[in-house]
Amino acid sequence: MAIPAKYREPLQDACDSQLVITVDRDRCLLIYPLPEWEVIEQKLARLPNLNKAARLMQRMLIGYATELELDSSARILVPPPLREFAGMEKKVVLIGQGKKFELWDEQRWGSLSDGFSTDDSEELSSELESLSL
Repeated sequence: MAIPAKYREPLQDACDSQLVITVDRDRCLLIYPLPEWEVIEQKLARLPNLNKAARLMQRMLIGYATELELDSSARILVPPPLREFAGMEKKVVLIGQGKKFELWDEQRWGSLSDGFSTDDSEELSSELESLSL
């Protein structure tokens, strides 16, 4: 998978082409610049070991975490176990999410985005009013 041109230089500068890819419970993949991943990993390590949900989150995110390096054409090779987890068949969608990216199977993303409704956005509107966009 090639990283789009608009993200290449900032991404290469921010992390010296070092990335970490892992799974998300929504059945997509999360891609972090290495410095951002290190912060997430520290937060995960501080979660309480006796909490079953915390252990599951640690097992998923840390257990699947794989370090990758952008090649000279700003491409990465997604390991087969991660592609299988996310159900990636042919085409994928890369979505910028602040300090990370989400990588989705195109069909799964299409199904999810088709389900977005104005009703859901109305529930969030009061929370979003405080944001300055």
